[in-house]
Amino acid sequence: MDYNEVEILFVEDNMDDAALTLRALRKGGLSNKLHHVKDGAEALDFMYGEGEFSGIDKEHPHLKLILLDLKMPKVNGMEVLEKLKADPKFNFIPIVILTSSKEDPDIKRCYELGANSYIVKPVESDNFFQTIKELSFYWMISNQPPKN
Repeated sequence: MDYNEVEILFVEDNMDDAALTLRALRKGGLSNKLHHVKDGAEALDFMYGEGEFSGIDKEHPHLKLILLDLKMPKVNGMEVLEKLKADPKFNFIPIVILTSSKEDPDIKRCYELGANSYIVKPVESDNFFQTIKELSFYWMISNQPPKN
């Protein structure tokens, strides 16, 4: 995969949730390039071109969306969100929290840190597929991001 062509970064540690989300995105017609990392530390390495991602474009000119889980090992989603939204190189990239947490303090804190959207993963698969389809349609087609 040519990392300079990545358009969506998907950060999810649960492989079952990741497989379901990826299937929902494809079923919903998403054809954009997607890169999946398994925790917050990998997400930051990817964004900053460090670790196993050293040598890739650190500006990510084609990255249009980050789908971010909250509850992850090593570096949690809130820490990733906070770091990326505080960095002028990345703060314009929409970050959608896609998590199972319905906790009001989590929701409030994510918006305070600059999350663009907060979506609680539906448990029922039909609702989940519809939510993911609408999510990808909005952020990849309807939303007009600034030119980088």
